[in-house]
Amino acid sequence: MEATRCPAVFLLLPLFFLILLIFFTPFGRNNLSHLDFPLSLSSSNINDNITTQVQIQQPPDEFLLPNSEDNRTMIDHKATTISIKKITTSLDIVEQGLAEARASIREAIRLRNYTSWKTGNFVPKGSLYRNPYAFHQSHIEMMKRFKVWIYEEGEEPLVHGGPLNDIYSIEGQFIDEMDTSNKSPFKARHPDEAHVFYLPFSVVRMVQYVYKPIMSKNDYNRDRLHRLVEDYVGVVAHKYPYWNRSNGADHFFLSCHDWAPGISVANPQLFKNFTRLLCNANTSEGFQLKRDVSIPGLYLIPGHLGPPNLGQSPINRTILAFFAGGAHGDIRKLLLDHWKDKDNEVQVHEYLPKGRNYTKLMGLSKFCLCPSGFEVGSPRIVESIHAGCVPVIISYNYSLPFNDVLNWNKFSLEIPVAKIPEIKIILQSVSKSKYLKLHMNVLRVRRHFIVNRPAKPFDMMHMILHSLWLRRLNFGLSTSE
Repeated sequence: MEATRCPAVFLLLPLFFLILLIFFTPFGRNNLSHLDFPLSLSSSNINDNITTQVQIQQPPDEFLLPNSEDNRTMIDHKATTISIKKITTSLDIVEQGLAEARASIREAIRLRNYTSWKTGNFVPKGSLYRNPYAFHQSHIEMMKRFKVWIYEEGEEPLVHGGPLNDIYSIEGQFIDEMDTSNKSPFKARHPDEAHVFYLPFSVVRMVQYVYKPIMSKNDYNRDRLHRLVEDYVGVVAHKYPYWNRSNGADHFFLSCHDWAPGISVANPQLFKNFTRLLCNANTSEGFQLKRDVSIPGLYLIPGHLGPPNLGQSPINRTILAFFAGGAHGDIRKLLLDHWKDKDNEVQVHEYLPKGRNYTKLMGLSKFCLCPSGFEVGSPRIVESIHAGCVPVIISYNYSLPFNDVLNWNKFSLEIPVAKIPEIKIILQSVSKSKYLKLHMNVLRVRRHFIVNRPAKPFDMMHMILHSLWLRRLNFGLSTSE
């Protein structure tokens, strides 16, 4: 019997080898560590501590560099502790900072406290925000840490410039704020310190300059746009290691043009992890909630950063609902068919009568109808908020801007397309107390939809950057040697 006994040390050998396997087996050349850190800053699951490894596919060979940086190390992040195994590269320093930011945000949620509050600074409070403590601390961490590298390759008019006015103006304003003005504190001085990398091409300018002349329907083919974007990625991927080390996961572009969502269609593998900041955030057309960012549309006239403030107090808002716009798309056609010039309380116009002021009418209205046009996004939502008019969203599959932070149901209404004939009944059924709460919240949220140049904390530019910052917080780059 004694000969058959196994010493305890031999029983532990399999466990010992398993531990060695876990610690010394490479994760692979290019890895994303997706942290269970929700994009929506709510308190329901912010303290989950699950970390998973996701192997991402290699980009095509022509986008690989032989000297891509491979000496990254894994950063394990728990709710309030940070474990750094090794810091050897600039990327390790970036990831350490992100881990510290995550811990700080989770601590603010745990304590339900504004941990870095300073007198005189704006502090988000109340149910208007999904979690005001998380948002406040996250914005502080962003201001302290977030760096964006803007690739310098390319020339105007296609790159480093965009429209500053009209319906696509947010594209040019963002490029000017982050790139050409050289005033943004978020602009990285060196790519090694960057958290994300901006491809500053303008889809609007590409369509404007490359798609000429238009001789037939075939000239609208998107192949030229696809080639331009892929060529730009090819240039920066060959010149720098940053695209290859993440397969584009920490790279982004921004555009409000209708064609912008389709830039990745021709080569979905190349753009598998790429972040798109889009006005047309249509989830039925490939918009990815965890990766892409919905941004507000904005219509600017020359010399102004927004419409004049003609909003009236609730007691002077004599129009129940208002809309004026072309019959663009099926939803607007349905709205115009049912309501065009038929009701004094629900004022719906395809073209405003002569002498009537669009912005003034919004300021006199309790509710502003915001139906989708050819695409889901519209500057009308921002115009409504500026006018103190409660937005009424009528759309399919629209991911609203800043939805990871803001509770849209606290300052807007949503009416299904199928209930367009019931608009008047639905809006009349809103109690006076509920309307006043919605109206006051519209006034409160307005600061997040205002453009300042240079940008200011919590304004539209900062909200766009914060949405991007959240997505960068949601994954970590790691490679084991």
